[in-house]
Amino acid sequence: MTARSPLVGHADLGRPVAWRDGAPVSCARFLAEAAQLAERLPAGAHLVNLCEDRYRFAVALAAALLAGKTSLFPASRHDAALRRAVAAHPDCGAIADAPAPVLGDRLLDFPADLGGAAWSGPVPAIDAQRVAAIVYTSGSTGEPRPNAKRWGHLVASARAECAALGLTAGDFSVLGTVPPQHMYGFESTVLLPLAAGGALHPGRPLFPRDVQAALERLPAPRVLVTSPLHIRACVEADIALPPLAAIVSAAAPLAVELAAAAERRFATRVMEIYGFTEAGQVAARRTTATQNWRMLDGIRLLGSAADWAVEGGPVHGRVPGSDLIRRLSDTEFVLEGRAADLVNVAGKRASLGELNRALTAIPGVADGAYHVPEGAGRDSARLMAFVVAPRLTRREILAALRRVLDPAFLPRPLVLVERLPRAPTGKLPLEALRALERAAGRDRDR
Repeated sequence: MTARSPLVGHADLGRPVAWRDGAPVSCARFLAEAAQLAERLPAGAHLVNLCEDRYRFAVALAAALLAGKTSLFPASRHDAALRRAVAAHPDCGAIADAPAPVLGDRLLDFPADLGGAAWSGPVPAIDAQRVAAIVYTSGSTGEPRPNAKRWGHLVASARAECAALGLTAGDFSVLGTVPPQHMYGFESTVLLPLAAGGALHPGRPLFPRDVQAALERLPAPRVLVTSPLHIRACVEADIALPPLAAIVSAAAPLAVELAAAAERRFATRVMEIYGFTEAGQVAARRTTATQNWRMLDGIRLLGSAADWAVEGGPVHGRVPGSDLIRRLSDTEFVLEGRAADLVNVAGKRASLGELNRALTAIPGVADGAYHVPEGAGRDSARLMAFVVAPRLTRREILAALRRVLDPAFLPRPLVLVERLPRAPTGKLPLEALRALERAAGRDRDR
């Protein structure tokens, strides 16, 4: 018999799957809306899910599963990313709650009239081996790549995350500041509450006071799923958040000092998730307690340094990693940097992550990123950096860097910008950095 995994982890159909405008949305209502939507989805075996409202995204995901379709999550909403997904899956339809003209008549606007009688039967179960989603990598190190995800592994991963975060299944609420289409947001803001019996918030607040207001409308215990960029903004803002069971961070390195500041200010635990789109989330840690990452239940670590992989539990098959690690055991490791971040300047080695931490630690620097100029390679004779620092000059920033870095790693040039073109997850796509580089070159040529 084929193994099957439930569409939602709520045994009680009356329990909330989501909270909208401070009111609960029951599991029975959620299933009824998913079933109605399944009958209206466009033809084709694949469905591009661009819904920005997290509850609508979850309904569309469930509807696709009920209709036997695979959901597609492009790297972004940009036209190029959408065209890439359509070219790879020419049979696809699409659903969205905001305009996406490039998709033309493939696009179904999310219906406003879903409702009616609540679901009264058993919770549907889905073939665990079904490819439920194809998730594209972010493009932070090159061309976005598709990765197929089976439903059973996604459910197991969400339950493993629930255990790693110390949450009680069936009793927590999740607010996310990251989009649901990215692997981190998909796992931690949609699958975590759905599969482990929690409840999700439909929004994606960006500013600290909006985060505060959204959390205040959720019942405890509350979980804030976010990124280092948003954690910094909340710490620096003059706000008080309601009691939190945990703050969860991923998508970029989190400084211990920032995690400690967040724990002090908001009286909570800051937990980091480590993963990569090819395998999904694989490890977790409390940032202020240890530098060691511990594998989620059932996942084993194979190899070390730059030649390692993960397998078992919610991971499908044996999946190689791309970062540099130091293996401590089958279940623990220390992350030593991204292999793609290593640079060699004048015979001296460093990682872009280390350089970025030094740059953003300068008082007055709101954001910043080192960049290897296009065509220079990792053995570059020079590095450049883009910096958001409204009250500092280039001279002041370079003087601060000289105090903590070898002169070989001073950026040439250092380009002041109003903001960095970060994706909603907080990552910086490589193509976006190259566009900044080309713009800086044009400015110098004038």
